[in-house]
Amino acid sequence: MRTTLILGLSIICVAALLFSPYSGISANAGVQAREEYTGTVIGVGGTLGGVSRPFTLTIEGHTSDLDARRDVAILAEGGQDALLKALQGKKLGFFSLGGQLGRDLNFVQETTTPDGERRITVLFERWINTFELRYGTRSEDYPFTYIELVIGRSGKGEGSMIPAAKVYFDKKHGNQVDVENFGIYPARLAGVELRNKS
Repeated sequence: MRTTLILGLSIICVAALLFSPYSGISANAGVQAREEYTGTVIGVGGTLGGVSRPFTLTIEGHTSDLDARRDVAILAEGGQDALLKALQGKKLGFFSLGGQLGRDLNFVQETTTPDGERRITVLFERWINTFELRYGTRSEDYPFTYIELVIGRSGKGEGSMIPAAKVYFDKKHGNQVDVENFGIYPARLAGVELRNKS
């Protein structure tokens, strides 16, 4: 199903983040500092319901507005396979869940809301297990992990994560970019805190 709400947070359409940042300050301006966030991923519903694991999100760079517009154009013209190919190899930080090896962040964009909160959107190629590769399950159509964080002035906040996400350009509903999750509820990111900035 297409995701329109994530854990009670009104999801800003990814297209809005890619095409037109809020009227506030764009975080793509100037030199970006390295930031490390920690928190807990809490599964909601399904087999992951109630399961929790610590995570670390390290951001070392951001996607420029120009690159973001280019990525949307690639998605609109060639679909998510073309977008995945275009994003592969981009290393803007990493995401580590529990004891798993960290995954490179392929897309990171930040905006500042009118009330001063920071909204961080992250997209990266997800972990695909051997079973999926061997048997070509439908989950292969969901190659991304999507993360959205809302961080307050204190450096603390919350967010959500779609472990297996499909990203597509929806021409029928206002030429927007939508995120669809693979039959499971988005996970909740709780106790998110900025640990260091350098």
